[in-house]
Amino acid sequence: MVSRFEVSRRGFMLAAGGAALAGCSRTFDSLDLDLAPTGSIRPKISVDKAVTDPELMYASVREGPFVLPAIPYQKVPRQFQRQIVQDPTGEQPGTIVVSLSDKFLYLVQPGGDALRYGVGIGRDGFRWSGRANIQYKKEWPRWTPPSEMIARKPELEKYRNGQEGGPENPLGARALYIYQNGQDTGYRIHGSPEWASIGQSMSSGCVRMINQDVIDLYNRVPGKATVVVG
Repeated sequence: MVSRFEVSRRGFMLAAGGAALAGCSRTFDSLDLDLAPTGSIRPKISVDKAVTDPELMYASVREGPFVLPAIPYQKVPRQFQRQIVQDPTGEQPGTIVVSLSDKFLYLVQPGGDALRYGVGIGRDGFRWSGRANIQYKKEWPRWTPPSEMIARKPELEKYRNGQEGGPENPLGARALYIYQNGQDTGYRIHGSPEWASIGQSMSSGCVRMINQDVIDLYNRVPGKATVVVG
């Protein structure tokens, strides 16, 4: 049985409630994220402002020539905003778990906690589920629509050889590539400029995240992490 929340975690809940009333106006050259090697996960996550302060979490981000706009987090349902919760998955720390029914992504932490992010998922007929691994990750990934997508949407023909990375790219600021038994599933966990699609079933099968959230996940997830989608 998972242990009861500690006092520091109750303090987090009070801080998060107050922070949600703040505006979203600051611009940062980069978010205050854990930039430790991806094989490690910070244990004292309950005091991490990158999961307790929505004004910081969803501020504008500048990386080189790219600028991500601030997310109007007041318009994002609270359950789909980044937060720490008790781990409901029972998986090992470092595991990514995507709950298709709830439209949540969990990154399991040591000690019975998990980071939870809201996600958008594939519409009916386009979903994948299973147990796999993150084979590799990319910053500002290039997007190449598959031939079957181009057949459904001929206007994508111009991107047959790929679309360069950037804030308007459908893969967003980061992508994590899902492989199963050494084979590319074709599915990704990735950012999206369409933040309002989070909590919806409207993608072509990939797991969408708010760009600021996928940057946070990218910096925390261990290499070759296990992914469970279901």
